[in-house]
Amino acid sequence: MKCKVCPSLPQFGSNAQTVKPPQGSHHVWEALIHDAAPSSALLSPLSSRTPAALGGISPRSAVAQRCLPRRCEVRPGPEFLTRSYLFYTNRLFKALQFYYWDPSCRDPSYSLVIKGKLRLRQASWITRGATEADYHLHKVGIVFHSPKAMREVASRINQTSGEGCRGFLPPGRSWAPGALYEVLSAKTERDCTAALGFAMHELSLVRVERRFQPLLQPQQSGSRLVEELYLGDIHTDWGERLHYRPTGYQRPMQSALHHVHPCPACVIISRADEHHPPVLPARAALPMQLSGSWVSTHCEVRPAVLFLTRYFTFHGSNHSWEGHYYHYSDPLCRQPTFTIYASGHYTQGIPSSKVRGGTELAFKVTQARVTPMDQVTVVMLNSSEPGSCGLAGSWSAGVEQDITPTNGCLALGIKLPHTEYELFKTEQDTQERSLLYIGERPTDGSSPDSPDKRPTSYQAPLIQCAAASEEFSNYISLKYVGRKDANGITALKPLPVAFLLFIALLFLRWD
Repeated sequence: MKCKVCPSLPQFGSNAQTVKPPQGSHHVWEALIHDAAPSSALLSPLSSRTPAALGGISPRSAVAQRCLPRRCEVRPGPEFLTRSYLFYTNRLFKALQFYYWDPSCRDPSYSLVIKGKLRLRQASWITRGATEADYHLHKVGIVFHSPKAMREVASRINQTSGEGCRGFLPPGRSWAPGALYEVLSAKTERDCTAALGFAMHELSLVRVERRFQPLLQPQQSGSRLVEELYLGDIHTDWGERLHYRPTGYQRPMQSALHHVHPCPACVIISRADEHHPPVLPARAALPMQLSGSWVSTHCEVRPAVLFLTRYFTFHGSNHSWEGHYYHYSDPLCRQPTFTIYASGHYTQGIPSSKVRGGTELAFKVTQARVTPMDQVTVVMLNSSEPGSCGLAGSWSAGVEQDITPTNGCLALGIKLPHTEYELFKTEQDTQERSLLYIGERPTDGSSPDSPDKRPTSYQAPLIQCAAASEEFSNYISLKYVGRKDANGITALKPLPVAFLLFIALLFLRWD
């Protein structure tokens, strides 16, 4: 099933408010690489998206409720895992991380049990909408689910850890199913987790969002509340992740009390523990079919405080592509700063030898255009060196300019022509909508411009639109209407929010 037309990229979160999760003795969060939620892309009278930081929550109040993951998570490396986090009202937490050999999370390798204490601090000065937090680890234990996992992890710890960790598991030690081995203890000041690439810095950046999902059954009306917990992102460079302090987010965790429906894997995850890791349902492998248009389902956040939405069109007949990147200054994607249009060609994909289930492609960017949407961006572009970003001194808000003749735009970090080595994956969600996962951008802001920098994890998924016309792909989204100025240049004029809501209600039918 596909949405009837390609969704617009509206001003998200028009009813934003601070969320205070309900009080309770303890609550659980479990990670979710969720399907594109019906209400997350467009607002309608029956759905709203209500983000909130945890800054208004008392340190002794509950952080969240039980939540249930629906798909396997892919971290840089790659690492395949699911997570289950439990926060107590006395600030203590217990986190379970289940690691797997495969990208479907069906073949468990080992589980980590992490216990510690979390203290929420203040609103982040760097990432708008987030709350900063401090955490302290008390202990970390590991349970191996096969002899192979035990041998591999023990070898890494014995070879790379400090004096106190050598001999963590003596050679020849037999595998004991269910045995829990301590790899970190604050009491004994022993820490053998570095060899695992383990850190919990994700807890240092927190955000809660609340939105509404329309009820999907024809006989039902109204909507249900969905609450999500966003934790800090994981650095794409394995060597940096132990020291990295997040400025972006991972895919959200969902409250079990208020989560997206349907959720086939929920029962499996809810019954899991470190001794009995969840084995998720098998998913049929899909061929890589890029042709068509794909759009963001929500406002996306990248490290270094970048907020954006994306819209791509791929033409399989000649392997050409077009991409629109809408950048904003706020985490709700309501304050546009500039838009980038880029186009070029891509290669025939081949299965990835490093990331199972992924497809490797190379993308060449040959043309680009930029539209500044606020005065700050206009001033920045007009202050750039002559010949480095379009026609010097000619930028104005809402007017698009071709930056191909200047080989890109130095002020925005765009170089032309340019080749990027990408990782793609397609899936279907529980409602048979097609999802496209594109490789995660390097955390340091660089470009995957060589094969050794090819991503090993994914960004938030894009959802496929029904066959969009060539003309539609030329003009970006329903959010803006093209208008010729006196010089014949097309300017972008924002449409009224009320009209966007009408379009959303009219066209976006998820059932």
